[in-house]
Amino acid sequence: MPALFRYRQLANVFAQQITQGLLRPGDRLPSVRQVSREQQVSLTTVFQAYYLLEADGLIQARPQSGYYVQAARTPPGLLPTPSRPAMALHDVSVTQTLLGLAQSWNRPGLIDLAVAVPSLALLPQAALTKSLLAAVRALPDSGLSYPAMTGNASLRRQIAQRASQWGNAISADEVIVTNGCMEALVLAVKAVTKPHDVVAVESPTYHGILRALEGMGLRVYELPTDTSTGPELPALEQALQTTSIKAVVLTTTFSNPTGACMPAEHKQALVELLARHEIPLIEDDVYGDLHFSGVRPVTCKAFDRQGLVMLCSSLSKTLAPGYRVGWVLAGRFHAAVLAQKMMHSGRSGALNQAAAADFLSSGRYAKSLPRLRAALRQQVAAYREVVRAHFPAGTRVSNPQGGLVLWVELPPAYSAMELLRQAADAGIIFYPGTVFTTQELYGNCLRLACGQPLEPQIAQALQALGKLVMGQAKGDLPAKSKVDTARLN
Repeated sequence: MPALFRYRQLANVFAQQITQGLLRPGDRLPSVRQVSREQQVSLTTVFQAYYLLEADGLIQARPQSGYYVQAARTPPGLLPTPSRPAMALHDVSVTQTLLGLAQSWNRPGLIDLAVAVPSLALLPQAALTKSLLAAVRALPDSGLSYPAMTGNASLRRQIAQRASQWGNAISADEVIVTNGCMEALVLAVKAVTKPHDVVAVESPTYHGILRALEGMGLRVYELPTDTSTGPELPALEQALQTTSIKAVVLTTTFSNPTGACMPAEHKQALVELLARHEIPLIEDDVYGDLHFSGVRPVTCKAFDRQGLVMLCSSLSKTLAPGYRVGWVLAGRFHAAVLAQKMMHSGRSGALNQAAAADFLSSGRYAKSLPRLRAALRQQVAAYREVVRAHFPAGTRVSNPQGGLVLWVELPPAYSAMELLRQAADAGIIFYPGTVFTTQELYGNCLRLACGQPLEPQIAQALQALGKLVMGQAKGDLPAKSKVDTARLN
């Protein structure tokens, strides 16, 4: 068996011991170093094995203590059904809908379950301020001058070093700093397409990606997608045989909106499939650092041998949304992406880059992530349980192992857009499923952002959504919601 799958063999050994009762709830597993030494495997292999066991609910990590066998957990319940979009080309037209929503939400006091960013209380504001002040002192011009077109040299080194920790052997010269992950994705797509070309995406996919593709005049081919493991590769292979697809854009790790994470072997197979067809993969990895357990999931870029994978990411979900510090590892398309950056945004902000570089190099970033991951894991689970308890029977909810969003699939008779209309009247907003597709799909689905702690106000809002959904079935709600908006606001 290839070395890539050694961690699965190791995980199966421990899983069998747990299911047979040889390891009981509360028992401590051998340390990572002990297993590495005894089994003659790398530390990364052991971490990957423990990550799988934790994702399956068999073990749990305890800070500063190790890994322990988990007590039997509550079954995850109904998960959203795999998507089955029409296997055909579609034009994109989501921008007007999104603009309409944004304009109608432009008022104070809303309970925001729409924007997928962590609570500022979870981010290391004080420590980042120290890095910002250090950057002002260290830069010879206090950050007033333009930085290099490719970005701050120290930041690019830090990005390259972190990327090497999860299997991407790159140099700092291969990194292009961008204004957030969204710009990285746009530049990567522009580098390999022209108007009217076809781009394949997962279905559902992040509405920001659809909005960008619409702006570039591209057509979309939506791929059937499992809401746990991601796009179905046989469907992509079939599409490549019948359609002239110029690029594939996927969030392979903790997809937005479903939270799906492609298994490592699927990612490797995806890279090999696209390499045979000489088609670039644009990999959105913005949620990669927000895994809930074990080691960071491997990227598709780690399997890239032909330079066809362009990995895009940022610090927007993990450190500073307002800093807009992102990057792209563009492989063989480095020069083309850099040319696009020169034509469009030019250079990125000097001071934000320098502050981010200082924060990463000081070790503060690595120290801040465990607290953030633990908080988001708890919040996602808590939101999920409230939805399960208060939404109609038959509601399906995703069970992501990272990120900060939930995909909720209501029974077919319900309308998420009608729910949003009534919820917005009550001061609650979220994104309906229809903005995550180019087709007439997901009308009974919604995405909930779980970045805010589940304080009473948020819990009441989720319960209120459940009541509004129930009201659709009973047909007893007037045009205005019956929710007590004063209590919610």
